[in-house]
Parts: sequence; structure tokens; C-alpha cells
Amino acid sequence: MTTRRSSRKEVIIPMAKSNAKLIVKSAHIHITNLNECLKNSKADIIADFICMSNNRIIITKNCPASPSELSRIEDFLKKINNINLDSIEGLYLPKSKSFMKIIELPYNLEWGVLTPDFIEGILKETHLFKDIVLASKPHIIKTSPKSDMIVV
Repeated sequence: MTTRRSSRKEVIIPMAKSNAKLIVKSAHIHITNLNECLKNSKADIIADFICMSNNRIIITKNCPASPSELSRIEDFLKKINNINLDSIEGLYLPKSKSFMKIIELPYNLEWGVLTPDFIEGILKETHLFKDIVLASKPHIIKTSPKSDMIVV
């Protein structure tokens, strides 16, 4: 069995349920107007549809949005009639969760033993992990009791 997960092609907008119902009720009109707004601003994205999930609406697009396109979508939402602007919390793209496994690192180094704090510090200094948020401390496991190699 497979489950559908959020895609970077979606924009999630938390808001009051009453606002979400108003937007979804006339979704076809809002999609048309949003696409017109995006087209006028020379954006490369096209909104496909709007749906409601819990206390938020999800706008699905043909490709991931840039920060400027996200601000245009937010501006468009704030111009919709009969919407309580205070209940719109701001929009965001879905975040993905994944894991990384680093294999065959030496356990004993010249300055001591590798620790989770040391590994975390190295990851934070690396430009590849600039916007990454760790869900937990790195786990260090020896590959075998007699080995001097570890897996992080």
C-alpha cells in the first residue's frame, strides 16, 4: 500500500476553516484569477487546483514556486473578498523528511573519539546542509565490537 505525500508543487496556507470553505466553494474562479495574476507578473507557474485539508487550503501548481511567486500568491489571497485576513497565517512549501547514513568513518582520531556533537557541528558548517534541520542528534554505531570504524 502506498500513501500520497506532500509535494514541492503544493503551497500550504493555514487559515480559519470558514475562510478555507469560502475559497474552496468558488475554487474554479480563484484558480482562474490566480493564474491571470501569475501570468501578468510573468511567473512560470500555473495553479492547477485548490483543495481543503483540515484548517488549511492547498494550492497545487505545475512546478515548485520561487519566493517571489509565493509572495504573489499570498498577495492574491489577501485580495479575495469576504476573507478574514487575520486568520491567514502565511503560506509555505511542504518540508520533506529523509535520513542520511555515513559509513566507514574512523572511530578513534588523533584528537579523540568522534561524538554526535562533533558530527553535528561538521554538518552545520557544510554548505550542502545550510537549510537542513536535524530532527535528532546523529547516532554513532560501531560496525562491530572489534572494529575501529563507525556508521553515523
